[in-house]
Amino acid sequence: MTSATSGKDAAVPTSVYWDPQLLSYNFGDYHPMSPTRLDATMRLVQSLGLDTAENVRVTVPEVPDDSVLELVHTKKYVQSVRAVSEDPTRQIPESGLGTEDTPGYEGIHESSARLVGGSYQGAMDLLSGKAVHAVNFSGGMHHAAADRASGFCVYNDCAVAIQYLLDSGVNRVLYVDVDGHHGDGTQSIFYDDPRVMTISLHETGLALFPGSGFANEIGTGEAAGTSVNVAMPTRSDDSQWLRAFDAVVPPIAREFRPEVIVSQHGCDSHFHDELTHLRVSVDGQRQIALAMSELAAELCEGRWIATGGGGYDCHDAVPRGWAHLVGVAAGHPVAVTTPVPQDWRSYMVEKYGGNPPEIMGDEVDLWWRSWEIGYDPNDETDRSIMATRREVFPHWGLDPWYD
Repeated sequence: MTSATSGKDAAVPTSVYWDPQLLSYNFGDYHPMSPTRLDATMRLVQSLGLDTAENVRVTVPEVPDDSVLELVHTKKYVQSVRAVSEDPTRQIPESGLGTEDTPGYEGIHESSARLVGGSYQGAMDLLSGKAVHAVNFSGGMHHAAADRASGFCVYNDCAVAIQYLLDSGVNRVLYVDVDGHHGDGTQSIFYDDPRVMTISLHETGLALFPGSGFANEIGTGEAAGTSVNVAMPTRSDDSQWLRAFDAVVPPIAREFRPEVIVSQHGCDSHFHDELTHLRVSVDGQRQIALAMSELAAELCEGRWIATGGGGYDCHDAVPRGWAHLVGVAAGHPVAVTTPVPQDWRSYMVEKYGGNPPEIMGDEVDLWWRSWEIGYDPNDETDRSIMATRREVFPHWGLDPWYD
């Protein structure tokens, strides 16, 4: 993995999918997934000048047809979402809507489908050559299953993009999910498809929703070994998070040899986030983005779709984390010592109040121990890593201890 002080990456054609209409994905004033986090992120991207870089194109995501959603979702489920969208008082328990986590509201079909539009258009743009990197930070709805909403997620944009890539002739897609919560919906959709490897690095399901994502969830049939889960100890910090990523993701990705990488960059692993117990910094999240960009360059000629996901420290960790993601994808990484632009801080105070961050990093000493130095059976992180390596690595001819 690249050092934390990695220099400027190659500036490849990059599409960022954004429109203010994305703010209509809104479960209400008291719901933790506030659309203000998207507004704050794009404002920061603009204040940093990332949207006007010569190689960056900002594209409006459209609401896709139902046939696009039905690449991964059942027709009955899409019809249920439409029904609730037209009449939020309707009760369709099997849809997963109407819960405290994922309440229904008027227009929920259109706003949820527009999130899909960014990732779907990203896949189209990669295949057409319009873009090499695509960023849809409004997406990353990884809990949505084929026939059910879950965990604030209605339609699974990552899965739709992956299925479109497969249907268009791509042979292998790698999906990497570093949200604090397990990427259970995406995993379930491709659990028996050997063309898709899903890797999820998350807080253990013993302590956190959705209660899944253990090392023995490895896929089924011909797809055995293509579902990879690292269930991290509660309160894992940068050094643990980056060690686990380094020990699992690059070696297995190199054996899988993807043609496209799709990644989910939920910011709820941050130490200020109240919906997980993790202790990762913005600096650590940026480091993962750098590593994903490098893997894409090494393995699949740069082809990379990066999405957002969870993140509930809406006006601090999320906008900085995803602005870093855009900067890395665009080949213009923002140094963690960069002052946060004053115009953005003024906007945030005027619109949302509070005390906006002053620099783009968390002033941490970012370090981790490479897996090459050896396995420590007394370390709970190493035990989690080894559990995953033992389950998955032999399927790829890799030695869990030494490779």
